[in-house]
Amino acid sequence: MTTFVDRVELDVAAGSGGHGCASVHREKFKPLGGPDGGNGGRGGDVILTVDQSVTTLLDYHHSPHRKATNGKPGEGGNRSGKDGQDLVLPVPDGTVVLDRAGNVLADLVGHGTSYVAAQGGRGGLGNAALASARRKAPGFALLGVPGDLQDIVLELKTVADVALVGYPSAGKSSLISVLSAAKPKIADYPFTTLVPNLGVVTAGSTVYTIADVPGLIPGASQGKGLGLEFLRHVERCSVLVHVLDTATLESERDPVSDLDIIEEELRQYGGLDNRPRIVVLNKIDVPDGKDLAEMVRPDLEERGYRVFEVSAVAHTGLRGLSFALAELVGEARAARPKEEATRIVIRPKAVDDAGFTVTREETDGELVFRVRGEKPERWVRQTDFNNDEAVGYLADRLNRLGVETELMKAGARSGDGVAIGPEDNAVVFDWEPTVTAGAEMLGRRGEDHRFEAPRPAAQRRRDRDAERDEAQQEFDGFEPF
Repeated sequence: MTTFVDRVELDVAAGSGGHGCASVHREKFKPLGGPDGGNGGRGGDVILTVDQSVTTLLDYHHSPHRKATNGKPGEGGNRSGKDGQDLVLPVPDGTVVLDRAGNVLADLVGHGTSYVAAQGGRGGLGNAALASARRKAPGFALLGVPGDLQDIVLELKTVADVALVGYPSAGKSSLISVLSAAKPKIADYPFTTLVPNLGVVTAGSTVYTIADVPGLIPGASQGKGLGLEFLRHVERCSVLVHVLDTATLESERDPVSDLDIIEEELRQYGGLDNRPRIVVLNKIDVPDGKDLAEMVRPDLEERGYRVFEVSAVAHTGLRGLSFALAELVGEARAARPKEEATRIVIRPKAVDDAGFTVTREETDGELVFRVRGEKPERWVRQTDFNNDEAVGYLADRLNRLGVETELMKAGARSGDGVAIGPEDNAVVFDWEPTVTAGAEMLGRRGEDHRFEAPRPAAQRRRDRDAERDEAQQEFDGFEPF
């Protein structure tokens, strides 16, 4: 039964925004009290957050589909809908977020680090929010925007200071069990370790973590054995420790050739050339192992390696190894660049950036002008095309943004097809250029004489005086029979 998973494919869906409400206030003696439709609530986000208590991606292996809640629709009486609840997904420290193409989206290191994997949709405005001095009684509301849908890949790269690498059964699990309080599975057969094990080591005033990476074999960097699955766990480690078996029963193997093979696999994997190395000759408690260690040590030291002869079983040579690792870890930590204070980067919008593009496309002999941009595409999703007034409002917004002007510049003519949005999810219509600008027609959409603003008192007096004078003139000119 699977208990450790370090790579999963995850489908996340943010919540959709709630629809706005189109409502008119009504009460006794005041049947038409004005628009009072509330706004829709925002959809919930899907957020990945590093949690130190989580060590595996197993939960997402069993449940790869996650969705946040939708926002509630607005209601009459100026009642806005409730926002959807964010879905927070805890992930282990060292999780890398990628898209399906393998591009890195986020590298989550450090407790509390978070990344919004899918953003919730905006809530639609109710007709109360759409009302203005020129549009006093909108008979429509905006729809909520659907939430993002994302297919992502989560990969776990163990965050440790030291990585133990070597052939299967070289004694890595035994070594980590005596250096720390970790209790990995230990047995006398290859590939005993099927998952990376982590341990915490204290050497003087230095505390560091050590990882036991599952056994590597020739061809591990190309996928043989378990190497390709777990070589990624070496990437974040500051120090590499080659654990070499000096008491192997395989006649064709020896510590030097084992070292050369593992180094070649690390080289082919890439990105590890600058890590300091230490060589550990393990199992010197075995008589033949002690003799072999003494034979190969000069050769290894000539190559520039620091060599330690140890026995995990007899607890021999461990103190010196522990303090040597603490020294290298301290140097690596001191060499890391200090974290700078968060800088806010302001990127002002270019003065010639219209916020959208118009491109001329021809598919199967049919001419289409495609409009792409965050605002036009969002406005289309917010429009109820069953409501003529809402469609007119969309036309006004697009015209004010300058879409119609750009279509004319691109050579669009009456009856040409216009698509707003990406090719697989676009709204297509036949374009008819307006004679009167949409912004000028805005005042005629949604106007209702029953909601005329009251006239000032002075104007009402002048109007009454004018009506009285007109009536008096008619009376003076009346002749009886």
